[in-house]
Amino acid sequence: MKAELEKLRALCPHSPLVMLSSLAEGADLLCADAAEDLNLPLIAVLPRERTDYERDFSPEAVARFAHHCERAVQVFVSPNTEPPPPDGVSRAYAFRQAGIYVAAHCHILLALWDGEPGKYGCGTAEAVDFALNGSYDPAPGMSPRSGSNEAVIHIFTPRAESTEKTAGAVAVLGNREAVGDILRKTDDFNQNASKVSSEGNSRLPAGHDGDPALKKMETISRVAGKLSRQNARRYRRVLSLLAVASALVTFAFLMYDEAQAIWMILVCGVMLLGAWGCQRYAVRSDCHRRYIEYRALAECLRVQTYLRYAGSGIQASGLLSWTQQEETAWILDALCALTIGKVPGEPHDIRSCWVEAQREYHRKASGRAGEKLAVSDRTVRFALLLSVGLYLLGVGYELLCGGLIFRPTVTVADVELWRTVLKILMGTISAVTLFVANYYGRLSLPRTLSDHQKMERFYARMAAEIEKCGQTETVLTVLAREELTENGNWCSYQRDNKPDLSL
Repeated sequence: MKAELEKLRALCPHSPLVMLSSLAEGADLLCADAAEDLNLPLIAVLPRERTDYERDFSPEAVARFAHHCERAVQVFVSPNTEPPPPDGVSRAYAFRQAGIYVAAHCHILLALWDGEPGKYGCGTAEAVDFALNGSYDPAPGMSPRSGSNEAVIHIFTPRAESTEKTAGAVAVLGNREAVGDILRKTDDFNQNASKVSSEGNSRLPAGHDGDPALKKMETISRVAGKLSRQNARRYRRVLSLLAVASALVTFAFLMYDEAQAIWMILVCGVMLLGAWGCQRYAVRSDCHRRYIEYRALAECLRVQTYLRYAGSGIQASGLLSWTQQEETAWILDALCALTIGKVPGEPHDIRSCWVEAQREYHRKASGRAGEKLAVSDRTVRFALLLSVGLYLLGVGYELLCGGLIFRPTVTVADVELWRTVLKILMGTISAVTLFVANYYGRLSLPRTLSDHQKMERFYARMAAEIEKCGQTETVLTVLAREELTENGNWCSYQRDNKPDLSL
């Protein structure tokens, strides 16, 4: 068991490894012992109140249980994920809810298990099924966790009465490749986050510092936003350099072909090499993916922050669309991990900090996007008019000086020289027009403007809805789901704008 934990720690050197356990006598306490030996933090998710739960333990195990409760960074009773049974809450139901909670909030489930099917609906076999198949029925919606975004490390552990001799054999269940990708991206974010200041203004009113979970969500959201903006600048710089290199390649080739400037073939090669270097930089820096996904993480955590501040137990992870769960599974896992802890306490009014603040944000962002769109339209239109003007100039030149239809009416000393100049100018300006339009097209300015306008109208409607109905769970769900969906749509069309040499 310790060896597997050490492997995970080595796989994610920039990420804290935390043990989440219900501390049941037997395997759970063994895992807690191993975590302590490796100096790993422990979070205790108990199925029942501690004084009641202690009655399940043998005299020898009570002391160990108490010790781990004392050293745990958090100790709380698991909230009910499934609706309570009509005949009342039983011991088995309570243990089942704790098993669901652990399976739903961990990246990897460590199962000390004999591999046999469960008998009571609340044991290790069921927890493995929760993790791999999401085979439980949450009160709202469906489970977002499955074997495609969670793995189980199965350490074969026969029961005491068993004669099995292969105890300790390890098998990894679930999609190992997908989970490996989740861990790599999570560790990559944590590594980058360690280089960025977490300082910044809070989106929430003063007086929320008493909730550590809320403070942590807001801090990580702020850092993710900063990292996204950093990578956005790199991404746009790459796009602009590719556009410039493409135009210069066209100019150099026309000079080589039309003006017989043989040395321009070298310039053409240098520009092509420069464009290739820009594209390779984009790949190595991973700036496009980080720009999109770090912003998605920031937005998801911001929504979860507002939900928690509102006193709601709604999980943003359960509101993500299927596409978002598939495309950014590491963000789904991050949301699950960062919401571990006691349910929110006192509810707060979120109209000012969430609804009105977001309405104002989208109003201003709509203005900025409109200005950028106007600049892009003017730039592309100017380049297009310049291309058309040069074309008309070329036609006029051929009519008057080149003998296109009639005999030349204007004598020019070197007809071919000016014809070559016109060819180079027309070809270069046409290429510039194409590349400029492609550059602005990849910024998706019309779509961005439309999104901001729609969201401004949405928040105006939600402000009226809260005024009429109050801050209900239904209203909060609509707010959160719509905002997460809008962010998912933004991610979807931005993914199509990857910088490459086709520019």
